[in-house]
Amino acid sequence: MLQLSDFDYPLPKELIAQYPLKERDAARILVLDRKSGGIEHRIFKDITDYFKSSDLLVLNDTRVLPSRLKGQRLTGGKVEVLLLEHLGDLRFRAMLKPARLKTGEKIKFDGAKISARVNSKDEVTFQARDAAAVYQLGVMPLPPYIKRDAEPLDSIYYQTVYAKKDGAVASPTAGLHFTAAMLKDIEAQGAEVACITLHVGPGTFRPVKEVDITRHKMEKEYFKIPELSQALITEAHAQKRRIIAAGTTSLRALETYASGRSEGYTDLFIYPGYEFKITDALLTNFHLPRTTLFMLTAAFAGTEFIKKAYEEAIEKKYRFYSYGDAMLIL
Repeated sequence: MLQLSDFDYPLPKELIAQYPLKERDAARILVLDRKSGGIEHRIFKDITDYFKSSDLLVLNDTRVLPSRLKGQRLTGGKVEVLLLEHLGDLRFRAMLKPARLKTGEKIKFDGAKISARVNSKDEVTFQARDAAAVYQLGVMPLPPYIKRDAEPLDSIYYQTVYAKKDGAVASPTAGLHFTAAMLKDIEAQGAEVACITLHVGPGTFRPVKEVDITRHKMEKEYFKIPELSQALITEAHAQKRRIIAAGTTSLRALETYASGRSEGYTDLFIYPGYEFKITDALLTNFHLPRTTLFMLTAAFAGTEFIKKAYEEAIEKKYRFYSYGDAMLIL
């Protein structure tokens, strides 16, 4: 049995990055070689040293929406609305705090001629001009381990430079380190770049509660691999060229595609014992203990190797989580 405790590790709170670095590519990167067992310490902008002209880099072009809204009940109590999905018209699937809000209750927003009605515990309808006006009330939905309110800088830094497709409530953080110039350099070396979309949902932050992790159920997330990217991925795989996933979201979309689907919802849960079908290398950030993301990296690198790498990262005071440093697993 794969136990939840197998995927725990101690992390000093001061290593949890609360702000991004001013220069995206100035982050540190821990490079793991699965064949040799070697570990290298580099700066992210040096990642181009590890690319070959035959490589295919796969990026997740989802765009994070300013989906965290702060309002009040008519009684004056504070309300937080996290918009998860636009259902059409002015209806949204949402997470509401406090959860005790009643059906039919009204939420108002300071300084705006916009209000919302609670339809159910996870759905609201707004009175507004359009959905864009609703999102104008919001701020970037920073993860719970960033202990501050969102600031204007987060609208830039909590978004990848290649974000295009609206729909995420969390950033595909491995990609935050890339600059447009870096991506041009990678292509100039002869490597190809393919974009896929997986809209990251709130489930990425939800803890696994099952002692036997194989009993855990992933939340479904929408993904799409466009035809051009399908062609690039299929050709690279057939030619045994290396496919590098930028982030766990790109990897999950790739592995779902390998099972025969190019669009829809995926709830693929990857943990040690999984046989990777199409992904040859993984770029990722450092993840929370006891999470599906840490389990995925353990599956890719090997549990003992990933734990050793994390211990070394902690010893050398790497910055952790969304705004933290990166890891390249070859």
